[in-house]
Amino acid sequence: MEDIMSICREHTTLTAMQQELLKRMLVVFPFLADLAHARVRLYLLRSDKKSFVIAAEHWPHTVYLTPDAPTVGEVVRTIEEPLLCRAMQMGRFMQGKREWNYGSMIDMMAEPVYDSNTILGIVCFETTSENRAMEGYSRLLDASRLLLKSARRQLEPAMYQHLSASDGIIITDQFNRITFATTAATRIFRVLGVQSLVGGHLFDRKITQHITKETQVTSRPWEREIEVGGLVLLERDLPIKEGGRLLCRILVISDLTEVREKDREIQVQSAVIQEIHHRVKNNLQTIASLLRMQARRSKSPDVKAALKEGVNRILSIAIVHEFLSEQGHATVNVKELAEQIFNLVAMSMVDRDFHLETSCEGEPLILPSSYASSIGLVLNELVLNATEHGFEGRHAGRICLAMREEPAGYVLTFTDDGIGLPEGFDAVHARSLGVSIMRTLIEGDLGGSIQYDGAPGGGTRVTVAFPKNHKQPSA
Repeated sequence: MEDIMSICREHTTLTAMQQELLKRMLVVFPFLADLAHARVRLYLLRSDKKSFVIAAEHWPHTVYLTPDAPTVGEVVRTIEEPLLCRAMQMGRFMQGKREWNYGSMIDMMAEPVYDSNTILGIVCFETTSENRAMEGYSRLLDASRLLLKSARRQLEPAMYQHLSASDGIIITDQFNRITFATTAATRIFRVLGVQSLVGGHLFDRKITQHITKETQVTSRPWEREIEVGGLVLLERDLPIKEGGRLLCRILVISDLTEVREKDREIQVQSAVIQEIHHRVKNNLQTIASLLRMQARRSKSPDVKAALKEGVNRILSIAIVHEFLSEQGHATVNVKELAEQIFNLVAMSMVDRDFHLETSCEGEPLILPSSYASSIGLVLNELVLNATEHGFEGRHAGRICLAMREEPAGYVLTFTDDGIGLPEGFDAVHARSLGVSIMRTLIEGDLGGSIQYDGAPGGGTRVTVAFPKNHKQPSA
């Protein structure tokens, strides 16, 4: 869609200040379309005085109008739009009809836009006769016209976003007496015991008495969220003034009761899930402590080593649950998880006189929490294999995890600067428990693959690749 400023420069002789004025007015167009139940178009007279250019257009969300292709930037001859020509010549609001599609007629209401005594363009409201026949439509149209005239000053765009069909609308006069209320607004207040809105005062005690508290005061003083009679309502108060004098007031009421109830349910569920993760973590740590005690009692070095590895695997899973309990997210940061596991292994599996250097490279990789346990165990096994077999006879070593996201999936590359793979190494037929665990997790849980080869400069490189949106097997 073309920018209104470029359209003005190409087709009109409007000054920069006049162009800026029109640009400011466009802020209210989405709201106007919904309020007037009409397609809103801005027509500008071109330099040749023989045609109009459509500079802006918005469709309503509150009613259905037969869709049409976008027309912003299109040029129409003045002879084809007699109503717009009359509005330009007379300099006042005009109403009429014109053909819509294949003989069907549409109602048009044309409002000139002024800069002092100069007409800048025509704002046209286009809607069906059925919409215009609705009770109180003239009030909606009058309020739309007043809002359009007041849009010359700088307005907050967020306050004039699209309405929904479920939003209640109340319009008052200059004395805050209610002159119009939509069915949605009437229905909301009927729940609160207010049978009739039209004719009452907006700030009458009958209307405001049920308000129990404001649940949120936004940065905008004309918008507030309140609890009233068991409902949660969002109120947008849009006073329309001229010279400091109130002309009318448009009040938009949105019923957020179901939304807030669902928010509370989600918060409760999130708290429960976090507590479950916390308890699982504590239970795993208890099991790890029991295994440590058993390892200390054992006199077999092989049993001690096996139990030590088992403890580390359990603690790596505990780290995952600790992550999920603390963050409360449905995702896990692989980099943070890897750093925790690297530190765990460095503290529990490496001799005190051995210096293990660790690093994580690449952009942070954020994965669904369902991947977390499998990836945590894989990382644990990679570090264990490196520390047990790769750095034999050494006092220092380095491990590195590189992460990247590709269109089809994710790739984790683990490298160490150890002695490298043993000659004739075959991962498929390897009897190592760690290798078997990794293959099961990667191929079964993640639907991926694992590849072993030599790292550049010496050592071992292990590449783990797995797809996005893999359907994991149910437990």
